[in-house]
Amino acid sequence: MRVAALFSHKIKLGVEGREGLLEEMERGFQKRANGRSVAWFHAASLGEFEQGRPVIEAYRTRFPEHFILLTFFSPSGYEVRKNYNGADYICYLPWDTASNARRFVKIVQPKIAFFIKYEFWHNYLVELKKNKTHIFSFSTIFRPEQIFFKKGSGFFRRMLLRFDHIFVQNQQSLTLLHGIGMQHCSLAGDTRFDRVSAIAKNVKDLPEVAGFRDDKLCLIAGSAWGADMQVLIPVLNHFKGSLKAIIAPHEIHQEEIAEWAKSLDGKTLLYSALSDEVPAAEYDYLVIDNIGMLSSLYQYGDMAYIGGAFGSGLHNILEAATFGIPIAFGNKRYHKFQEAVDLINKKGAVAVADKDELIAIVNQWISSPEMRMAAGDVNKNYIAAGVGSTELILREVEKIQD
Repeated sequence: MRVAALFSHKIKLGVEGREGLLEEMERGFQKRANGRSVAWFHAASLGEFEQGRPVIEAYRTRFPEHFILLTFFSPSGYEVRKNYNGADYICYLPWDTASNARRFVKIVQPKIAFFIKYEFWHNYLVELKKNKTHIFSFSTIFRPEQIFFKKGSGFFRRMLLRFDHIFVQNQQSLTLLHGIGMQHCSLAGDTRFDRVSAIAKNVKDLPEVAGFRDDKLCLIAGSAWGADMQVLIPVLNHFKGSLKAIIAPHEIHQEEIAEWAKSLDGKTLLYSALSDEVPAAEYDYLVIDNIGMLSSLYQYGDMAYIGGAFGSGLHNILEAATFGIPIAFGNKRYHKFQEAVDLINKKGAVAVADKDELIAIVNQWISSPEMRMAAGDVNKNYIAAGVGSTELILREVEKIQD
């Protein structure tokens, strides 16, 4: 990781953020906790944090006397949420070595620990078990090709056995766990449904964005990468004058944004340049050059394109779905996301191979408001049907509280 940090700013942040961390915690963590029971939540990155957030906040409400520790593996989670006021102490997770795990658990002395979705750290699980900590995993999802279900995978299966309970997202995951003899597991669904439902109910008004939209039809491009924009830019150019767009890049690179603006046939405005003196309504495209406000933007959309599927994997489509708008995304890497498969089958979303397919579906959404709104209703109803995972988890947690 130290060598990789020489070539990656993101990895460098993670390395530097862990330097001296355990020493700092040894000096001050227990003083901060002040004798309160510690509940530890761990998220790999920002997406997993958002998945875990409803449980963190419900736990805070249910057990206000407890001290909440939140750790991240990735800088993309820590750097964005290091000032989150729903936790009492936020830091990186020290590397999973035996000595680090031993020191960390000795410092923290957690009464309960929650790992969100994919997080399985051998040394930490060993030390937590020694500490008699109650260990939970939630919004977890398993697939047949994972190592837990291969022959000779006893080491990895023993990691799962250290959890007191694993709350899985779907029936396939539950069946796979039962197939290797695990019983301390149950189907609870995906806590992201609770999160996005709460976002929609408490959405923050953005009058400056409403001023840009100016009651025109608007497409929201969420978490867009370069590969997505290669498809999306010709589509936006095709519909210039009849469709505005708000573009939220997955990562902010000013040079890349400038190149996108040059390729778009219309006037592009950066969110950072918005002011009372700027006639935002006269612009065709608004590019969000910050991180953290995407979930509030979907309220201003009539349709959404979600990025990632032409690259490493589709990003969160539930945030758009909860606002009742139809969704499109690339047709490459979406299959492992159950919500994407479900919404395609239900006709609330569509996977496109190229600009021509996206032009065709956007044209349908523009020319037929009835079709557009029907697809949006499918998505909104899908979210409503999936709410409730957080409550199932908290009921189980209450059983082990003093």
